[in-house]
Amino acid sequence: MKPTLVLVGRPNVGKSTLFNRLTKTRDALVHDLPGLTRDRHYGQGRVGGKPYLVVDTGGFEPVADTGILAEMAKQTLQAVAEGDAVIFLVDARAGITPQDKLIAERLRRGGRPVHVAVNKAEGMNRNVVTAEFFELGLGEPVAVSGAHGEGVRELIELIMEGFPDAAEEPETDHPRIAIVGRPNVGKSTLVNTLVGEQRVIAFDQPGTTRDSIHVDFEHGGRHYTLIDTAGVRRKGRVIEAVEKFSVIKTLQAIEDANVVVLVLDARQEISDQDAHLGGFALEAGRALVVAVNKWDGLDAYQRDRIKQELTRRMEFLSFARFHFISALRGDGVGGVLKSVDEAYAAAMAKLPTPRLTRVLQEAVSQHQPAKSGRFRPKPKYAHQGGSNPPVIVVHGNHLEGIGDAYKRYLENIFRVAFDLRGTPLRVDFKSGHNPFETRVAKPVTPRQARTAERIRKRSPQAKG
Repeated sequence: MKPTLVLVGRPNVGKSTLFNRLTKTRDALVHDLPGLTRDRHYGQGRVGGKPYLVVDTGGFEPVADTGILAEMAKQTLQAVAEGDAVIFLVDARAGITPQDKLIAERLRRGGRPVHVAVNKAEGMNRNVVTAEFFELGLGEPVAVSGAHGEGVRELIELIMEGFPDAAEEPETDHPRIAIVGRPNVGKSTLVNTLVGEQRVIAFDQPGTTRDSIHVDFEHGGRHYTLIDTAGVRRKGRVIEAVEKFSVIKTLQAIEDANVVVLVLDARQEISDQDAHLGGFALEAGRALVVAVNKWDGLDAYQRDRIKQELTRRMEFLSFARFHFISALRGDGVGGVLKSVDEAYAAAMAKLPTPRLTRVLQEAVSQHQPAKSGRFRPKPKYAHQGGSNPPVIVVHGNHLEGIGDAYKRYLENIFRVAFDLRGTPLRVDFKSGHNPFETRVAKPVTPRQARTAERIRKRSPQAKG
């Protein structure tokens, strides 16, 4: 097992910056705003051939007992309980603070090895900058700079000395599921229900989730990665810079996922923003499942009205499964995961060339493409050109004349023939190359001209 290192500290001491440095990624959202990180954020790192897990946490407020700060503190304490070692970050430029002392006291009671990292120490004398932090009583502090990398390797090597070498776990293919939707539709609640624990903060306040949080879990012996994302509002209402970065992270999560679960609020109107999110997932070629949340408590009239609205506004997602759920109570959530498995299998399906060609030829025999100009397009054979989404490449003659209607006809034929439920399907056309189209005709010789004239005179048309 890889050792787990947990980053803990008060707000704005540079935990997310150090997380990105340790994982060599930009997964954690970084901004000059205290309290930006709220949930546990996991990543992987390596030093000297030794792999480890690192956990970014929100700003720790040990005395908070209500509100979002209390929820953040619970997440931090849960991470400490699960971790093997704690990196306690303090700010070299701010010096030791009363809150640092409270955090140190709480960490001493946690029973985990604690290493004090004095961050933002670039350009400063290490011995001088660490001196006052001995007062915390947690051993010798180490001066580091998460932004510039100074002292970081020495810190991790020191921590990893206490752990045996861990075998590298092989990478396995498994579904990556992005949970997306507008703010406050129940995305985090759905993640917690699927995982079976309070893994991310679910709070009755729009915009609680700001970063994209990756959550690994197993269900029925299968491994999944859930990506809880920030709620996406209309572009005109996104004002704060932090929210703009959150929207970018959400769109990146859609592109990085295999399957997107679009969460809608049954107690609100289906909005243009819902349709735009579904359209973005469709353009990205991602398999899709639609979860209509907060279905409990609606009467029959309200449910019928929502279904009619879905049919009207989400017709372009007719290939996806729709589920009507209550994430808080867990009603219908199991069906969402089954549809995710179905959509993932369809997105990754291997389509054999002989069968693709047979299906194509049967479809053409039943309904030929319309004539375009002087020629009628002639599809001849097909093969698979990619996965996630499945891409089918059709070869033939004059295929540039095939219209959108016939393309949709072929998409539906292939979808039904291969049971591709839950994933977009793309059909590309490639016309055969004419080897003579660029050849320049040679001039006719006098002898060839005399021969042609003699043949013309002997022809029946010339005699008549």
